[in-house]
Amino acid sequence: MSRLILLQEGQAIPYALNQTEAVIGRHPDCDIHLESNMISRRHAAVRTESGHYFIKDVGSGNGTFVNGKKIEQEIELQHEDRIKLGPILLRFERDAKPAVQNPTYAETVSYPFQVDIEGDSDGASSIMSSIDSGIGFGSLNINPEAKLKAVLEISRSLAGTVNIEKILPKILDTLFEIFPHADRGSILLKDPHSGKMIPSAQKHRRDEEDETVKLSRTILDQVLNDKKGILSADASSDSRFEASESISNLTIRSMMCVPLLSLANEPMGIINIDTQNPLNQFKEEDIDLLLAVAGQAALSYESAQLMSSYLEKQKQDSEMKIAQSVQRALLPENLPDIPGYKFFASYDAAQAVGGDYYDAMRLGEDKICLSFGDVAGKGVPGALIMSRISSCVQNTMKYVTDVQEAFGSINNHMCDSSVAGRFVTYVLVIIDLNTNEMTLCDGGHMSPLIRRIDGAIDEFPEDFIGLPVGVMEDYPYEVETRKIEPGETIVIVTDGVDEAMNPAGELYSKQRVLDFISNGSADPEELGKALLADVRKHADGRPQNDDITIMTFGRLS
Repeated sequence: MSRLILLQEGQAIPYALNQTEAVIGRHPDCDIHLESNMISRRHAAVRTESGHYFIKDVGSGNGTFVNGKKIEQEIELQHEDRIKLGPILLRFERDAKPAVQNPTYAETVSYPFQVDIEGDSDGASSIMSSIDSGIGFGSLNINPEAKLKAVLEISRSLAGTVNIEKILPKILDTLFEIFPHADRGSILLKDPHSGKMIPSAQKHRRDEEDETVKLSRTILDQVLNDKKGILSADASSDSRFEASESISNLTIRSMMCVPLLSLANEPMGIINIDTQNPLNQFKEEDIDLLLAVAGQAALSYESAQLMSSYLEKQKQDSEMKIAQSVQRALLPENLPDIPGYKFFASYDAAQAVGGDYYDAMRLGEDKICLSFGDVAGKGVPGALIMSRISSCVQNTMKYVTDVQEAFGSINNHMCDSSVAGRFVTYVLVIIDLNTNEMTLCDGGHMSPLIRRIDGAIDEFPEDFIGLPVGVMEDYPYEVETRKIEPGETIVIVTDGVDEAMNPAGELYSKQRVLDFISNGSADPEELGKALLADVRKHADGRPQNDDITIMTFGRLS
């Protein structure tokens, strides 16, 4: 029975295609239900007709891709086609063909280069000569002068090349100079995810020659599994190949196939060279020389990969620094300077960017707005939600000064087109400077802690705290009003404070937060700085596991 295979987190989950049409999507009623916010409710459909299978996009938001190409109309599926729906990858398998082979190959696949990998009737071909790759360079004591010259030549030709796409053709160009009687050459690389051998580079000495290179599965098996170089002096006429029909049909007069070994001595791919000139057959010294060249080529290719990864990492780091600067710019540059009041806030992300948030702004002459939140998640996803709520609060508070009305508006905005699982625990406070009263709403956040002048700690009741912002539209949040007495300090923290861990895995804990605030300074700024320092002391050098944000404010005594 034909099926779709879901490839996710190292698992292969099959879905049988046993109905006329199977709808794929996020809706629970879909025949193939996929859990992802990037998948539309009804994303794509696969139908069968007379043994053929067809796929079409049914108006999805992110499109349907087959083998990397976005489909605009219904197309027929072929065995082992790759289907991508948002971040979800599936593989189509026909019932007439085996699902997986080991090792696996790309068999007559339309890659940039055409390679046919043919099976052998008896399953094991007779190989004329095979040479152990040793450390990837063959036997160094055999013909060392020629090997050194070849290694130097390929090293010189590849020097300074860090573009992975350019390095493989350069390897073949150099090999054609080292082996002037070579007619065709190809390089196949092993896909690190699927294990398939992917045609990656190809060269022909004569442009008019058939571009298809044919390889024997038997030879590939031995090269990859035994890590040996294989030589066939005359594959089409050698009697020792009679049992292997695929080799005898290749009409190759002479061929060499060697592995490309990584620093870990694992095969990354193969190099294959052949000649159809019966007067210029490859010899054992040629295969040993090719092994030496392949060893240096593999090192150069792996170095190029590492350099490419390093450059990509540098680019990402640079982009993250820019993102960090952008996020910092969303936080207030200065806190309000009000006679009789003091304000303090600190923000420390666990990664380059984070999901914690705070803001402070004047509302006219006699009111102060304080906004404080913690996004579910950290890093880039949390930072994106943080930037959204920051913009939402700024726009809302320009026109609305009633706490309950403003809080409801912010919640509804965050619920609109919300990302599943990405909510914000949030506190909104407005201080009336005339009455010294603070009015606040709390959506799922730990209660603000009020330190009275005698050191006692007050908290708001649990039933006052509502759902986090972005969970339920039109949720009826409650409002509390409390006068701030002289000498009182209010402390709001994210869970990165009480959940900070030391090397032994011990949490800082909420009780320690309460004790520290109770016994700490009555000055809001001194108290905030001291609390952050105590959290750092407790962590004792252990990296943050969550963003740490503290806001303190209060009336001076």
